[in-house]
Amino acid sequence: MSIEFHPSDGFTVGMEMEFQLIDEKTLDLVDGIMPLMEFYPGSINIKPEFIQNTVEVASRPCRDIAELGSHMRSLISELLDRCGELDMQLCGAGTHPFCKRMAAITPQARYQAMERLAGLLSHSQITFATHVHLGMPSGDEAVRLMHELKAYLPLLVALSANSPFWYDNDTGFAAYRHRILAASRSYDLPPDFTDWSGFQLFFNTMQHARVIEGINDIHWYIRPRPHLGTLEIQIMDAQATISEALALAAFIRALAVYLQNTRDGQQGERPLQSISWWSLKDNCFIASRFGIDAQFIINEKGDLAKLKDIAFSTLEAISPHADPVTERPHLDHLRERIDSGLPYELQRAVFRNTGAFEEVVQSLAEVLKREKTEMPACAGGN
Repeated sequence: MSIEFHPSDGFTVGMEMEFQLIDEKTLDLVDGIMPLMEFYPGSINIKPEFIQNTVEVASRPCRDIAELGSHMRSLISELLDRCGELDMQLCGAGTHPFCKRMAAITPQARYQAMERLAGLLSHSQITFATHVHLGMPSGDEAVRLMHELKAYLPLLVALSANSPFWYDNDTGFAAYRHRILAASRSYDLPPDFTDWSGFQLFFNTMQHARVIEGINDIHWYIRPRPHLGTLEIQIMDAQATISEALALAAFIRALAVYLQNTRDGQQGERPLQSISWWSLKDNCFIASRFGIDAQFIINEKGDLAKLKDIAFSTLEAISPHADPVTERPHLDHLRERIDSGLPYELQRAVFRNTGAFEEVVQSLAEVLKREKTEMPACAGGN
């Protein structure tokens, strides 16, 4: 049995942002998705997730980052109003800083089946992510680009890191979400496939063995979505604002175009080269631990380089391949944030100044509300 890949227009872009549902007074997580969904019956853009303290905002396929930004701002603006009617706020971060309660599972058949399989992990893995989809013309291209992007996944961990706190503790990690999810069955780096037929063989074997029922049961950092015609990058922490999420989307899209344009050494050496699985896996870990201050393994000899230097060299390399109007301003914003403070650093700064995890949550909720009424941080985002 084959799994068919439905082609999309090349490099259309989509995004899913997961938000925490927060009690307006206590600032703790609240199981509020069921009453919230009464405002959105049958919606394909505002959706429940596995656990009831989460809401997912999913865009339509967009031509470029400008259209994506406009669409997401419209969806989230209304969602903020609806949450206010239910005495809830939205918070964008990979983990909640102080919640200690187990999560309640959303009462849908698929999620209940997942709960039966995963046991306690279902209730304890309370995490939130940002996903970016890129339209792909074929399954073969999706598999090839998935392989080429793997070397840059640890960089995406650091650039998106937004989960330093967990269970009333500073974890010491920039992105602790990855450590929580590491216990899951398939949350990890994807295997390499030579072509779409190789992926089909893997998929059919796992499906026959009842390891998976469908593509949604594969939770790799990056995965093909054949029914959507996309390659989905889901390694990033949830972001506090739409602008921050758009910067990541612009980075990924420009990086993908760059990788296509520099195949076979056509335009010099890339900032990162393919390395062994064990080195790449350690890079992912060290990026989640130290964020942008990590030291990366860059070759099979074990030589190290500063991740911050790699980030800047990657931005410099991909910038000529980015759209000058809709993408480069976001890349400039991301470059500035590397110097001024990435999300995990901003969370820690609030805690240092206040000594209260509640203030960290409130600051995350307020920055999203402010974005609703203020001009975007980046040009080209509307």
